[in-house]
Amino acid sequence: MLTLSSDFGSPYPAAMKGAILQRTDTRLVDVAHDFPRQDVRAAAFWLREVLPYFPPAVHLVVVDPGVGTDRAALAVRAGDHALVGPDNGVLRPVARELAGEAEVEAFEITVEDPDSATFHGRDVFAPAAARVHEAGVGAFHERAEFTPTDDVVDRTFPEATVADDAATGEVLVVDGFGNAVTNVPGDVLVDAFGGTVTVDGESAPTRRYYAAVDAGEQLVTVGSHGNVELAVNRGRGDEAFGVDVGDTVTIGTD
Repeated sequence: MLTLSSDFGSPYPAAMKGAILQRTDTRLVDVAHDFPRQDVRAAAFWLREVLPYFPPAVHLVVVDPGVGTDRAALAVRAGDHALVGPDNGVLRPVARELAGEAEVEAFEITVEDPDSATFHGRDVFAPAAARVHEAGVGAFHERAEFTPTDDVVDRTFPEATVADDAATGEVLVVDGFGNAVTNVPGDVLVDAFGGTVTVDGESAPTRRYYAAVDAGEQLVTVGSHGNVELAVNRGRGDEAFGVDVGDTVTIGTD
C-alpha cells in the first residue's frame, strides 16, 4: 500500500492521488491531510505515533513550508518501510521508529523541473512515491534517480526535566479534542493516579481516563502516546489550562 499525509486539506490531495495512479495501481490510504499548516514538528510527532501501526508500506509525507526552495527531496528506507517527502526533518522521527534496530538510509531524489514551484506534492513527491512503490522498498535505491546521502535535516523532540517532586516540560502538540500533549513522560504520574498534581502551581486531579471526572472538569492523564496530557472531559484542555503549543509546563507531584 501507499499512504498519504499532508497539511493540504482539500482538494490538493486528490491531485497527488491522480499523479500516483497514473503510474501505479496500488492501494492508497489517507493518514491525515489536516496536520497543522506548515507545522513540521507537529506532523513529525503524529507520524511517529501513527505510521508504526501500518504493515510495510510506502509513506508519502508532504508538509513542506520550504516548497520551491533548494531544500532536497528525499526517499528514506526504514526497515520494511519507505518514506518520501521533503528534507526538513519531518521524516526522521518516524523513520527511526519504523527502522527499529535497522539502519535508516536516506536518498536524495533527482528532480527535473516540475510543472509548478508551489505544488511539489503533486509534481515531485507523488511521482517519486509511485516509483518507489513500483521498484519495491528493498530495491528502489538501485535506481539512478535515488542518490545516497548522509546530509539530511534531522529532528528530535525536546526532553522534559524530571526531578523527585516535579517535571518541567513543553506542550508538543494540541490534538483536535483540545488535549495538550506534553513531552513529560507518563511515568511521572504512576504513583499519582487517583490523587492530584499541580500544573503550574494549580491543583488538578490525575485520572487514567477522561470520563473519570465529570463533564467539563479538568484532569491530567497519560495519553496513548505515553506522555502526560492536560485534558478536560468533553472539553478543551488547552483552553482550561491556558496553554498552547510550545508553552512550558511544570507538573508538581509532591
